[in-house]
Amino acid sequence: MGKYLSIVVGAVVVILGLLGIVGWRSDLLTVLKGSVPAILIFGGAIAVIAGLSELKDVEAANKSENK
Repeated sequence: MGKYLSIVVGAVVVILGLLGIVGWRSDLLTVLKGSVPAILIFGGAIAVIAGLSELKDVEAANKSENK
């Protein structure tokens, strides 16, 4: 019974979300305009940190091989 309930609740939430997008289109665009640059900044920072970490790991592996 729980599986069917989750499908029904999920469908209702999707319908409400679509109605919200249609009804608040201009507000949604305003939020997206403000959040996309912040997401890009954080995503870029995470990519840089991951790249630096990978470089450190490779360098540490090379040092251990040379010993």
